[in-house]
Amino acid sequence: MDQLTRLMPDHMVSVRDTFNLDSDLMVAAFREAEEHVPEVDPAYRFNHDVTLAILAAFTRNRRMLLQGLHGTGKSTHIEQVAARLNWPCVRVNLDGHISRLDLVGRDTVVIKDGKQVTEFQEGIVPWAIQRPVALILDEYDAGRPDVMFVIQRLLERDGKLTLLDQNRVLDVHPGFRLFATANTVGLGNLNGMYHGVQRLNHAQIDRWNIVAALNHPPAQDEIGIVLARVPEMDHPAGRRLVASMVAVAQLTREGFRVGDLSTLMSPRTVITWAENIEIFGDPGKAFKLSFVNKCDEAEQPIIAEYFQRCFNRELDTPAKSESPAAEPQFATPVLATAVAVG
Repeated sequence: MDQLTRLMPDHMVSVRDTFNLDSDLMVAAFREAEEHVPEVDPAYRFNHDVTLAILAAFTRNRRMLLQGLHGTGKSTHIEQVAARLNWPCVRVNLDGHISRLDLVGRDTVVIKDGKQVTEFQEGIVPWAIQRPVALILDEYDAGRPDVMFVIQRLLERDGKLTLLDQNRVLDVHPGFRLFATANTVGLGNLNGMYHGVQRLNHAQIDRWNIVAALNHPPAQDEIGIVLARVPEMDHPAGRRLVASMVAVAQLTREGFRVGDLSTLMSPRTVITWAENIEIFGDPGKAFKLSFVNKCDEAEQPIIAEYFQRCFNRELDTPAKSESPAAEPQFATPVLATAVAVG
């Protein structure tokens, strides 16, 4: 066992001071960071309710499932909370190729004293549960059934892991925490947007202590997120440009909700669009390369109309200025007229 197994949270930190949230809560944390602690992103914007739910999971040892549409930063949100608590964190993507043996471990051939011998190599789950580590299971609803039943035992409050091949029962470290992120809440691919996800066993869903949702932020928050990621646009003209971009994104989400579109823009796509404007110098060209070309050809006229409504020019018409820092050609955003920018 390494030194990490002997660590435990050793002090309490203020949620107000550490996360800039309006709360008097104190949460457990480590004084020192080690190599598995994520890097702090000073530009990250925390969602108030989701952050409090994640902090409760860390401090009160609750199993937490975070659900939301793609690109909303579910895993990053957990990582950034862990980073500020100095809590070691490991992510595992439960794609369709992860098997039970990958998680639990398997016999492998190794060289010892110049000879080939068979030795059991622990998987990520036995390694994590014996240490004060926050294990994040990404794409939880895409995991295979055999993988799900390995996880189910860990969802019990005092769950232990039995290694059948080794005839060993592993105790769970008191600092171990378990999180999962998913695009659905176990109902499967209802709208065709998330091919590859599974309908989850309800008995397993029932074992998660906290289920939170993180979806698209309000327009004002999303503008702040984009400007934090692309600070070169944080000037009056840039802020108005980002407001129009967020308005387009919100129109695609509304179009998806009413069935006009089969895809939508995530906050991650808006950030990519902003970054591509810096490269290509034209919001329309960057928009086509960042989002439009990913969409069904039959739906592209609808998206072009959204762009025209928010930017007051056709999508295929080049901007009058080649510089994104100059005054952009756009109108007042359709859905963000109440957003105060600049």
